[in-house]
Amino acid sequence: MLGVLAVACTVSLIAPAGASAAPSRTAPQPGAYGYFVDTYKTNTPAATTPEGNAAIGVLSQFGNLWRPGSSWDNGVAVDAAAQRILDSNIAQAAKTTRTRTEAQGHEAYLIDRRNQSYSAIAGFGDLSDAVKTATNAGTTIPDEIPADATTKQYVDQGNANGAWADTDSDLGDVVQLVNTLRGDYSSASNAKKYYQYARPYRQSRDVQVLPQLVPEESPTPATDGGFPSGHTNAGYLSSLAFAYAYPQKYTELLTEGSEIGNSRIVAGMHSPLDVMGGRVLATALAAAVLNDPANTQLEQQAHQQAEKVLAAASTPTAVAADADYAADKAEYRKRLTYGFTRSGGKAIPAAVPKGAEALLRTRLPYLSDDQIREVLRTTALPSGYPLLDDAEGWGRLDLFSAASGYGAFDSPVTVSMDAAEKGLDAADTWRNDIGGTGSLTKRGTGALALAGTNRYTGGTTVRGGTLTADSAAALGKGSVTTASGTLADASTRTVRIGGDLTQRSHATLSLSVEGRQQALRVAGTASFGGTLQVHVAKGAALANDVVLIRADRIATGTSFRTVRVDGLPAGYKPVLQRHGNELHLVNADAAGRGHHRGHGA
Repeated sequence: MLGVLAVACTVSLIAPAGASAAPSRTAPQPGAYGYFVDTYKTNTPAATTPEGNAAIGVLSQFGNLWRPGSSWDNGVAVDAAAQRILDSNIAQAAKTTRTRTEAQGHEAYLIDRRNQSYSAIAGFGDLSDAVKTATNAGTTIPDEIPADATTKQYVDQGNANGAWADTDSDLGDVVQLVNTLRGDYSSASNAKKYYQYARPYRQSRDVQVLPQLVPEESPTPATDGGFPSGHTNAGYLSSLAFAYAYPQKYTELLTEGSEIGNSRIVAGMHSPLDVMGGRVLATALAAAVLNDPANTQLEQQAHQQAEKVLAAASTPTAVAADADYAADKAEYRKRLTYGFTRSGGKAIPAAVPKGAEALLRTRLPYLSDDQIREVLRTTALPSGYPLLDDAEGWGRLDLFSAASGYGAFDSPVTVSMDAAEKGLDAADTWRNDIGGTGSLTKRGTGALALAGTNRYTGGTTVRGGTLTADSAAALGKGSVTTASGTLADASTRTVRIGGDLTQRSHATLSLSVEGRQQALRVAGTASFGGTLQVHVAKGAALANDVVLIRADRIATGTSFRTVRVDGLPAGYKPVLQRHGNELHLVNADAAGRGHHRGHGA
């Protein structure tokens, strides 16, 4: 029968206590200095050892490569293998400077001379101008590089008030959050002084400093070390603060943080290992500051303020457009390791640092802290890369991937979202390719879309809201049950279900039709109930007989209680027919008397 049903398309995801993976997989492990989030305030000039200064200690894997000397110019590689990695590090820096384009050099100059927090605003993309206005951000470094920059040093004086932005502006709490993350204990200088690893242009004449930045070369190399990069540390801290305040732009802001870091190599000022060290340090510092109870109220105020002010500026989606997202992810992940060979242990399980979940609390607000830790574990980098295998696990965190949900379901996962909360609580997309033997159960009143090429085998259950398959393999390799709420197809390709499809009487199956291609392919038995909603895409060349679902078997006597079809071309009279183990949408007028009414519709 052809019927009409008003479908509530909100979806909820709930995670009850204990629904996340076994705690042993994400139990924190301390470094020699303790837990970074507890000891970050040891990052002072008075603390000068890896055991006594958390900022030095979190980077202690660099000690597997480099043994500092008594001065900036007499440190040595630990052994021959370490020397090869260090040689590769400088060679990569030299190649980058020799092959940089004019545009890359231009950007590197601006990033070098401008306040890193001002530069990080570019990560807001289409909202950048709105953020600059709402923060009263400013810079005295012009977009066009001054002609005399090769001989004259230009120093950024900020806005009219002498700051990069104002704390009494419309986004003043956000500005204060950025300043707090870049606060008294967030310097890279103490680690620089300890490791005494020279800047690349002091190690090799093949490294070509950008001519406009020659005036910035320090005349005192003993106080101007290369590892870790301070600009990178500051750029990531600013970007992570912005991302916490406005997580709808999380991955774009992270990409900008990586761009700030990479520009230091382009400029000839730093090497890849310097930049990697700056990222690791900033990640740990950001989590520490966000975990500090003294900052809790500011964090909440900044997040609420950003949501309110920027919601009025535009209506951005939860993540970047497909093409931008893919390109950003490729660049970001390349800059996590800079192509170094995995020369260390390759089977070390990923550790999740204490407090690291704070970095994603606003980006994944519908997950518990334990669940976020599991997200961080299942998206972490493999072990073995130089510098990144610190004891706590800061170096292996891939926040870009983690911002897009789980990398694997290694146990049953139950997620609950609340549409009434709006924002990312109400609707989100997970783009990772999800593996594992676990299952996904979706509850609540919000909407979750799965967009990866998923391989998880434990099955999928919808018990509220909307779960959308945004790719052909979104639903993994197991069976799918819709007990209530909506299972929706939004893929341009046939969505595959690896086992049975079971639809209960209070559930909705929503299918999209864009042409002759079937919407669903069920590898097991399909059992229907409740509502079928068919959406014909605008402008689709709709055939008079379209296969909606093909299954290995359609259960005997199964039927939909209600059918609704929208987007039909004029004159198309839809009839749902079953032909064997296929469900067809047929134009009754075109079929004429030659078609009989099928079963199971």
